[in-house]
Amino acid sequence: MLGIPAATIRNWEERYATIVPERSPGGHRLYSRDQVEQLRFIATEVTRGLSAADAHRLLSDQGQGGPPQESEGASDRTRLLVLLAERDPATADLIQFFLRTEGYEVKLALAVDEAEEQWVESRPELAIVELMISGAVGAELCRRLKQDEAGAVIAISALEARDEALAAGADAFLQKPFDPLELVSTVKDLVGTSALVGRTRESP
Repeated sequence: MLGIPAATIRNWEERYATIVPERSPGGHRLYSRDQVEQLRFIATEVTRGLSAADAHRLLSDQGQGGPPQESEGASDRTRLLVLLAERDPATADLIQFFLRTEGYEVKLALAVDEAEEQWVESRPELAIVELMISGAVGAELCRRLKQDEAGAVIAISALEARDEALAAGADAFLQKPFDPLELVSTVKDLVGTSALVGRTRESP
């Protein structure tokens, strides 16, 4: 998920003890969402030229109560925004987790009217639409978003509804259950590999 070798993460844990995961009964490391964000922060700082020791020191200085703030140098960039229109809160929670750990900002809507409000207010770069949302009107939502010059749209459903989704204007379709990393890969294919863009978006 993070592109960090497991051996490197173990080395960081043993050497710096800044990010220490829980252990499963079988001995596997279990990282919280905040810890995943902290690991991403460390990797980003190392990529920018900091040593691993300095990156961990910076993380400690910022405090470990939650996801770290982006360091100086990223202040001229903002996260790409994804609208998630999903009827099931548990599924929405999982999708949000994977997208946010990849650096995307996510706006959640559990009903079609809420999704349309979010679209008008925030104008996301991409929308993920569950076709069965609000009594199976997700295809119509896809159609309205594309007519309103939405960015990319990914339709998802437990049903085999690829033809319906594409006919409604969706740029891609994923059938549940899908690997969350497949969704992340599809998002990257549609909006680019980076979750960060320059602060050039203007309010509508």
